[in-house]
Amino acid sequence: MKEGNVNPPYNDLIGDILKEYTKKGGMDNLQGHGKPLPPEYFSGDTFQHFQRIAKDAGYLPYWLKLQHEIRDEAIAIAGNHKDGATTGLEMRLAKLNAKIFEYNKTCPPPMQKGPLLLSTVHSAVERWK
Repeated sequence: MKEGNVNPPYNDLIGDILKEYTKKGGMDNLQGHGKPLPPEYFSGDTFQHFQRIAKDAGYLPYWLKLQHEIRDEAIAIAGNHKDGATTGLEMRLAKLNAKIFEYNKTCPPPMQKGPLLLSTVHSAVERWK
């Protein structure tokens, strides 16, 4: 550190990566490059802008991806249970309940749901749609 310099040197790793990527031409062919942003991007809250841009880009939050996985697995388990098959369903249900626990840790509180039981899996499918 130089004398009189109070702040240590700043290492901007992400900035360095972006500069290198730009030098290689990685930013040249981006979708929408050179087009003006729509006026609605400049109005409202910053978080709303992030949500809109993320949605337009096809981003899904982790908890929403989990919700879709849980729904699909619950439908599969309910279909197998309806057909009379019970072999392996308890194990699949235990794995599904572990996913539900993970989902409840990451989703908004009003969206949380309880674990599934084999006897109630048919009615639970409707709650997960």
